[in-house]
Amino acid sequence: MFDHLNVVAASVFVFFFALVTVLGFVAARWKSGDLNHITEWGLGGRRFGKWVTWFLLGGDLYTAYTVIAIPAVVYAIGAYGFFAVPYTIIIYPFLYLTLPRLWAVSHKHGYLTASDFVLGRYGDRWLELAVALTGILATMPYIALQLVGLEKVIGALGITGEGWLQHLPITIAFVVLALFTYKSGLRAPALIAFVKDAMIYIFIVAAVVIIPYQLGGFGRIFDAAQAAYAAKLAAKTVPAAGVTLLPGQIGPYITLAIGSAMALFMYPHALTGTLAASSGRAIRQNTMMLPAYSFVLGLIALLGVMAIAAGIKVKNPQDAVPQLVLWAFPDWFAGFCLAAIALGALVPAAVMSIGAANTFTRNVWKPFIHPQMTSQEESFLAKLVSLIVKIGALLVIFFMPTQFALDLQLLGGVWMVQIFPAMILGLYTRWFSGPALLIGWAVGMVVGTASAWGEKAWTPVHALKWDIPLVGTIDSGLGFAAYNGLTAVLANVVVAFLLSLLIRPNAPDETSPTDYEDSVLA
Repeated sequence: MFDHLNVVAASVFVFFFALVTVLGFVAARWKSGDLNHITEWGLGGRRFGKWVTWFLLGGDLYTAYTVIAIPAVVYAIGAYGFFAVPYTIIIYPFLYLTLPRLWAVSHKHGYLTASDFVLGRYGDRWLELAVALTGILATMPYIALQLVGLEKVIGALGITGEGWLQHLPITIAFVVLALFTYKSGLRAPALIAFVKDAMIYIFIVAAVVIIPYQLGGFGRIFDAAQAAYAAKLAAKTVPAAGVTLLPGQIGPYITLAIGSAMALFMYPHALTGTLAASSGRAIRQNTMMLPAYSFVLGLIALLGVMAIAAGIKVKNPQDAVPQLVLWAFPDWFAGFCLAAIALGALVPAAVMSIGAANTFTRNVWKPFIHPQMTSQEESFLAKLVSLIVKIGALLVIFFMPTQFALDLQLLGGVWMVQIFPAMILGLYTRWFSGPALLIGWAVGMVVGTASAWGEKAWTPVHALKWDIPLVGTIDSGLGFAAYNGLTAVLANVVVAFLLSLLIRPNAPDETSPTDYEDSVLA
């Protein structure tokens, strides 16, 4: 298991892993407040200012998905992997308008989750349950993606195994994660995020300066990458690849960027970081500053073409970045970079498990099983569920087939975007009815899940085509592949709209217009 261990890199890696483990437990004393209350454990008492919120949101949105999965797609097929850059850009102006409204109404009524808001707005317990279960379901593959990144990093250090030993290191890492998350709640990832983000920035700046210098500049890098993509196309090992998009990739690229943007802040962990902010002003300031992460994301994606130019040969594209790090840097700095990537898995995994645990406790167990739960009982159950969620994520990575680790996140997005109509439309209007939105959600879930299942793996892109004949024509149509999540949510909205014409709202709305307008001055 340790036959090929890189002792220097592994030692540096272990040092930083131990450091954040200590920080994770120390975080329990970071701020005042009783962690036996779910608001303190699961939302940090809603006292995180703009800087803590910035690092926390960046920490749980820019993850191992960013550093491992995105460059892996670029390594394999090229420009298509850059779809993550535009979607993280277009989402922030939208969030500037919407999230302060959600924060204001949540602060006013004590909402901790998206499902809390949906119940208050529409008065429909079954829609509340649907939103809650969707968030928990979609979080599992997203946490599993963090496991993929962590496993690739550990493998690059030379720690390998067969059978159950293959997953032993990440299991141990997640046990440690589970313990300090149980102890400190949201404070742990919030504190660790400062260290994680600083390390990621150091790693990326070093990579985009040193590696191109070693390879003779970006011109040579892109020439080498284009030659490699052309060879793959000639050998027919990939359907499309290149340093620029091919015509058949444009439709999927656009729809994937739009659909992913719509899904991003529907996740429980993203809303957890948002609702933990101290004010609507802190959220608006963050939506203006977070595009800095998008710039870094573009640089990270370039690691995929750098790996090609460096001659990195791997069977699994997810190994490209760890192997590039080992190729480019001395062992001590390689250990630092690999530790940064690992923290990019641990921090979001902690927030994700907390978000899912809050949702299960508040919107599944309490309303349907034990309505008389005390705040202390809510906190205890949330801590317990956060452990179970991590176990579920381990099972996902053990048994779910995927061609790329990115598929895990995109699959979660197919499901998560289905709550977009209830959440975002609900921030501005009560015209839609709860039952209509529930049926629309069900249609979207069925369409999205069915279209994502292929013969060999989950394939959230390319599985369904918008090939709709145009009026007055015979053979013509839109005719391009689309992201299944966007296709499904369009069906969702159409069904919800039509049914809302027939089923008018009759349940009480506990919110009022001023609850949302207050956010303007927050």
